[in-house]
Amino acid sequence: MLQRHRLMVIVMLVSLLGTIASGCAAGETDETNPDTPNGESITVTITDPPDELEPIVVPTMPDYIPPYLGADPETGLTMTGTPTLVDFDTYRLKVSGKVDQELSLTYDDLRRMPKLTATPILECVGYFKDVATWSGASLKTILEMAEVQPGSTRVAFKGADGYEISMILENALAPENFLAYELEGKTLPVLQGFPLRVVIPSYDGSVWVKWLLEIVVE
Repeated sequence: MLQRHRLMVIVMLVSLLGTIASGCAAGETDETNPDTPNGESITVTITDPPDELEPIVVPTMPDYIPPYLGADPETGLTMTGTPTLVDFDTYRLKVSGKVDQELSLTYDDLRRMPKLTATPILECVGYFKDVATWSGASLKTILEMAEVQPGSTRVAFKGADGYEISMILENALAPENFLAYELEGKTLPVLQGFPLRVVIPSYDGSVWVKWLLEIVVE
């Protein structure tokens, strides 16, 4: 009987760790432009790209990696996911699936687009709430560049750590959504998803995929 109870506890722990590793409990809404979790609307500013891009200092994996739900000492944000170092020199963001124009975008291709900046609440319900300022390229613009095919219904995000999740296409096209390459005006750190992290202000953290490699239209 004792062994059986131990087995049940192990199964529960594995299930919990799987949820935490994914960022937080998955959640989705069918509204086209839902409010943020705290009920406040998000203000997004848009700035034109500079005439010349300044080189970035490519971030490296820190010596100390906090545990799941621990505090990232560099940013103060909560740690989720499996920290992954993406090769910057060969990095390309791929957009595939039900599109007429498959894309393979470099990091600088994204920085040459108008930059969206917002300070949404990143919430994993029952775990934590973080607030920070993120900046990046419009998800809607990227999907329009790919020419999404009629009849498509969902968009999936794939991270370098193996995590994948999808959302309703109509919601993905909301103008406030973007792919962040900056955090608090600086290059996104590795633990927070460098080179790209999905920012969907109206969704919980399960959709904020880190280390983004590919977007697949379904």
